[in-house]
Amino acid sequence: MSQHLARAEAPGGRAPRALRLAERLRALIGADRVLTDPAQVRTYECDGLATFRVRPAVVVLAGSRDDVVETVRMCAREGVPFVARGSGTGLSGGAMPVADGVLIVLSRLREIVSVDPDNARVVAEPGVVNLWVTREAAPYGQAYAPDPSSQQVCSIGGNVAENAGGAHCLKYGFTVNHVTGAEVVLPDGEVVHLGGTAPEHPGLDLLGAFVGSEGTLGVATRVTVRTIQAPETVRTMLVGFHSVADAAGTVSDIIAAGILPAAIEMMDALAIEAAEAAVQCGYPDGAVAVLVIELDGPRSEVDEQFRQVEEIAGARGAFETRNARDDAERALMWRGRKSAFAAVGRISPAYYVQDGVIPRTRLPEVLAAIGRLADDAGVRVANVFHAGDGNLHPLILFDDTEPGAAEKAEELGFAILDLCVELGGSITGEHGVGVEKRSRMARQFTEADLDTMQLVRCAFDPTGLANPGKLFPTPRLCGERPGARTARDAHDPALGEVF
Repeated sequence: MSQHLARAEAPGGRAPRALRLAERLRALIGADRVLTDPAQVRTYECDGLATFRVRPAVVVLAGSRDDVVETVRMCAREGVPFVARGSGTGLSGGAMPVADGVLIVLSRLREIVSVDPDNARVVAEPGVVNLWVTREAAPYGQAYAPDPSSQQVCSIGGNVAENAGGAHCLKYGFTVNHVTGAEVVLPDGEVVHLGGTAPEHPGLDLLGAFVGSEGTLGVATRVTVRTIQAPETVRTMLVGFHSVADAAGTVSDIIAAGILPAAIEMMDALAIEAAEAAVQCGYPDGAVAVLVIELDGPRSEVDEQFRQVEEIAGARGAFETRNARDDAERALMWRGRKSAFAAVGRISPAYYVQDGVIPRTRLPEVLAAIGRLADDAGVRVANVFHAGDGNLHPLILFDDTEPGAAEKAEELGFAILDLCVELGGSITGEHGVGVEKRSRMARQFTEADLDTMQLVRCAFDPTGLANPGKLFPTPRLCGERPGARTARDAHDPALGEVF
């Protein structure tokens, strides 16, 4: 899978400008928090998508906002590129370093600054783990809604960068719907405040532009999020089907009936097999597909909707429906789904996670098409995804010791993304574009779209130092003339690669 990326180094050696900068940073923020030893910095050469690896010249273990500000300011003065990194759980290469640059690690900025239950707000530093916000809000009967499967380890800063979603985004929305303000260090080192504590602000929606910008517009050092009132009741069911098409059709039928569950998650037989091997979740025997459906809200409303959902699933041929009787059974139902990505490692030496979006009414035909593509490629695909909003997560299994297997998996992943776009969907739902999918941006967006996006980026970062080489198909600079991208654009010196 583009193996030249895995060995990328800075052209001409180990980035002398960045190394000179490291000495000044050591004097300013402490020698123990500025790393340049090759063995130490190698720890940070990739995010959760380990296919793409670049060893950074310098790693800064920021311990405060001031550390971030000073590092960014020095980088701006010296023209050294920088990348911000949280917990490193991203799956698109968005936090991959640049070979001649500085990686700013934010995982030590983990203070929950304030909890304001009266106004349903929490202010947190970027290294705070997603699940900690709900734990802090729980004593007040509140919760933080965005819940990626990695919520026990992923950080709020990374969630903001990628506009993370999760199982409950069907009803409650993505990170952008829950962030009301951010303290941001711009690429020149200036500290600005976007948004605030109010739900809406006059003028341009700069905060909305920042959330999901994948670190290309600056570094968030504090984030204000809104919490929601915990629902009166939560009911979860597990439904088994003998047909993927029937399970997928049930999803559309539920929404068409005017019911909006908190979550509808789907797993196919291969994903179920992996989950059983890993966590013994006890899903229905013989199921070709299962749905995990969760309803929340006032008790009387949830009870009635629960009855309707059972009828809808039964009409589609569901052969087994289980209702969680308590929190322990509910947790077990979710355990298989939440562990699915990691569990696939039990049945395959290697796998490649893709992330695309389709209209949910097209689920049956898209899943059938993915099956045909997989058969044609001679590759197995496990499907586990947020069915309610059509956010697919096909897991493409391969043997990385087999020559060409990784490339075949990558080709299949891109074919699935192309299929999503053809059907009116998107190349990403929540994992971001990063390095992995930037070549597919032109499949979804026009030249004018991409040029407009670049103008927004240049307004924040005219020198192109913040997370260069990510998101866009080519590393066009702010002063470059608009127009078609050509072969000369294909070399990116910041990443030390040709793509």
